[in-house]
Amino acid sequence: MLRPFHGFALISLGIAAACATIPSGDPAVTVTAVAQTPPVGTANEDAADDPAIWRNPADPSKSLIVGTDKKGGLYVYNLAGEERSFLAAPGMNNVDLVEIEGGRILVIASDRADLATAHLFLAMLDPATGTLAPAGRIAVGPGEGYGICIAKPAGSDEVVVFSAPKNGRIYRTVLTPAAAGFAPVTSTLATVATQPEGCIADPRTGTLYIGEEVAGLWAIDMTSGEKRMVAPIDNRILVADLEGLAIAPEGEDGGYLVASSQGDNAYAVYRLPGHEPVGRFRIAAGMFGATEETDGIELDNRDFGPDYPGGLFVAQDGINPPYAQNFKLVSWADVLEALGEPRP
Repeated sequence: MLRPFHGFALISLGIAAACATIPSGDPAVTVTAVAQTPPVGTANEDAADDPAIWRNPADPSKSLIVGTDKKGGLYVYNLAGEERSFLAAPGMNNVDLVEIEGGRILVIASDRADLATAHLFLAMLDPATGTLAPAGRIAVGPGEGYGICIAKPAGSDEVVVFSAPKNGRIYRTVLTPAAAGFAPVTSTLATVATQPEGCIADPRTGTLYIGEEVAGLWAIDMTSGEKRMVAPIDNRILVADLEGLAIAPEGEDGGYLVASSQGDNAYAVYRLPGHEPVGRFRIAAGMFGATEETDGIELDNRDFGPDYPGGLFVAQDGINPPYAQNFKLVSWADVLEALGEPRP
């Protein structure tokens, strides 16, 4: 059942931010959204946060997006931005998904309902109906749940989940299929000095990328935990807070890494594997509104049908007057063209 639009009141957080002076980084090119989702059900709050994309291999135009409402639960949308379903689960923050054995789609969200202990909230996505079914809740370790991302080793039934609670400890949880759900084993992979959130894994190179909000972007070895700063907050390419991260892999180690430069409402793009800055872009007002104060982002550079033949970029919109926050959908090919990069 489709839910009606909610949240006709302005978001007080957004009003204050819009009136503040926004730091200025390097010039950014602009693109516009192709579609948007309805506002999340929680009005007058910083609520919408992070999206994840499931690509339908049989018909990419019928792919789905899962998005979080931190105060409400998990939404499922189609590529027109229409709501397919809603699963009430307060406390969800970041979300990711992965295909596991039997073609099942496992959705995992960081659960911050318990502020002392980070948890994983598991659900199964039914692609045919666009609905989510709860599949368990797993304790990770001390800290308020925040960032999360998934890596699935090739040829293995295991799923590796990386958690980045607010305390700066980066956890690595291996989920092994068991008779009743999944058996978890958690270890501490690394630590950062201040609050992280953005999280994306690149299994091709065994690299985990973590955004430390006021410091910059870390590349962390998924096995050893060795880390190095590859893109510091410099108020040119990246303006604090550094929020969501996304990746567009190409070949063995190439492609693009994208970071939400929340402090000046932009997105920074880096070329892999060397992390050289490519440029910056913003989502400007067009058929739909612009995006501001973006938290979570997601990117898949495969074909998603006629509206997104070169890939799909999804961004949370932190200021969406006169409605509550929502998510904007953008053609990745449009982003590459705006940046002067080769179109796929």
